[in-house]
Amino acid sequence: MLSCPLKNCAKCTRLVAFSRQNQAKFPQYHNAPVEAFGSLLAQILVVGLAPGLNGANQTNRPFTNDYAGDILYPALKKFGFATGTYERRKDDDFQLINVRVTNSVRCVPPQNKVVAEEIAACRPFLQAEIAAMPNLRLILCLGSVAHGAVLQALGYKKTQYKFAHGAEHQLANHNLIMLDSYHTSRYNINTNVLTLTMFEAIVAKIKQIIA
Repeated sequence: MLSCPLKNCAKCTRLVAFSRQNQAKFPQYHNAPVEAFGSLLAQILVVGLAPGLNGANQTNRPFTNDYAGDILYPALKKFGFATGTYERRKDDDFQLINVRVTNSVRCVPPQNKVVAEEIAACRPFLQAEIAAMPNLRLILCLGSVAHGAVLQALGYKKTQYKFAHGAEHQLANHNLIMLDSYHTSRYNINTNVLTLTMFEAIVAKIKQIIA
């Protein structure tokens, strides 16, 4: 059975305190652990860093109403991994095809930065997510934090597989492929660390692997 954090999860003192601040400031927001998006029967799992304050923390759908989602979701649709229209809200008609999206840490962190203890606290949920996907073949890690979180969730050392954009890792013990990409964050796009062309090449590669 899939294990998910409870809405009143209190594992991380810093994140709980930040959530309480946001509940007072943005009472209309979700302000709680964010649910994954997509079917557990999917072959592809996309793992990000953590919810954005005005993105998934507001909408309770990963990357939704977040600049990173403006890059991620249209790219997935372009290559046949989604249908409908992405409108930056949970109640649009946008649906993923053969893809599930989640985060390494389920609650929004201050300044979009998580600490090791928070990744460790959420690790059981990532482990449960992976274990609950019987058809899983490929994990796309958006950024080095997600890369490390996935490796640790599966029992590997981070030193065994180096993060690099476009790197493809064979996780033989789990019969999985782990693919790395720079995160689709506004900062990475604005600084040209990641371009739309670069990210679409990653999604095209997934299409080729899964075909």
